[in-house]
Amino acid sequence: MIARIFVLLLLMIILSDIYIDRRLLRRLTRYLWWQRLLWWTPGIILFIYTLVLTFSRDFAPERVELLNVYLFLFGVLAIPKFLFAICSILGWGHCRFHHTKNNWGNLVGFVLAIAQIVIIIYGSTIGFRRLDIRHEDFYSPDVPAEFDGYRIVQFSDAHLGTYRGSSSKVLKRIIGSINAQKPDLIVFTGDLQNMAPDELYDFIPLLSSLYAKDGVCSILGNHDYSDYIKADDVTKVANERELISREREFGWSLLLNDNKTIKRGNDSIIVAGLENDGRKGEPKRADIGKALAGVDNRNFVLMLAHDPRLWRRDILPNSRAQLTLSGHTHAMQFEIFGWSPASLMYDEWGGMYYEGDRALNVSVGMGGFIPFRIGASNEIVVITLHRKGI
Repeated sequence: MIARIFVLLLLMIILSDIYIDRRLLRRLTRYLWWQRLLWWTPGIILFIYTLVLTFSRDFAPERVELLNVYLFLFGVLAIPKFLFAICSILGWGHCRFHHTKNNWGNLVGFVLAIAQIVIIIYGSTIGFRRLDIRHEDFYSPDVPAEFDGYRIVQFSDAHLGTYRGSSSKVLKRIIGSINAQKPDLIVFTGDLQNMAPDELYDFIPLLSSLYAKDGVCSILGNHDYSDYIKADDVTKVANERELISREREFGWSLLLNDNKTIKRGNDSIIVAGLENDGRKGEPKRADIGKALAGVDNRNFVLMLAHDPRLWRRDILPNSRAQLTLSGHTHAMQFEIFGWSPASLMYDEWGGMYYEGDRALNVSVGMGGFIPFRIGASNEIVVITLHRKGI
């Protein structure tokens, strides 16, 4: 992860320190050697830390906590100084062009730097611990009579490796909240791990405690295929098989381009699950034909698809699935006034979307590779099915 952009990161660290040191600190009447050393020490440490992470052979180090600490330090040390330096340079240019003396860019840069520090601290602590329970009602004439009022709880993108250590309390609260909804069905829409199945070991009893009348149905997400580690194919296949085995050990019905029938009296609905099929470089295994094998067109179909882009690309044109549940986007773990940078990449990135009488719900997830959230809080979604009069 760091190796992909390490040159940019190093430049942000070193150039900001050089600029502030030469343009501002040296102008102080008493800028002693030990003060200068004190100024440069955090940047030097962060510079070395960047180089160490650059040589990680995987997408992230085996101990993801090392990456999380680095990103936190970068957010509160390097980025604020970079923002200040950019604003100061622009302000200096404005002064030169307009022949003025007051560099207001310094003040703007200072305010932005403080705001950046506050955002990082809040998002990494309070923001990441927040939990929203979102309620949605879905109406369709295809909902069987016996399933009118049927409650489904969706959770997504657990990224369990991020919950190791003190963050495990957050996960326990989320699992407790899911059970507290007394659902008829629980569905998990992918990304249980960050990189490897050993992240699940500490949470096996907790995940096994999930309970719904009709059980738990799940699918795999892009992180669940162990493609984020550099290993031979034998190791990756072994990891994938272990993850599949673990989910089934929890008592979950893992759907790999497969479907399951849930019955109530003489009525039934179909829960179908697609494997991942996302952006370039991610596993492309979705097969909607296999997922709906043996399904009658008259059935009500609840489709599980990790990446919401599958909805318009494959599900709408190639099936009659009335309701699709996805995750994957995380809303990029940032939302303010209803806007998220995820909207630049996804047409549907969070919430319920409709196309005629068919709908897609995108959960912004309950975790993340990086433990940080602003606005787009961890969420579980309670969806109630209603039979719409014909």
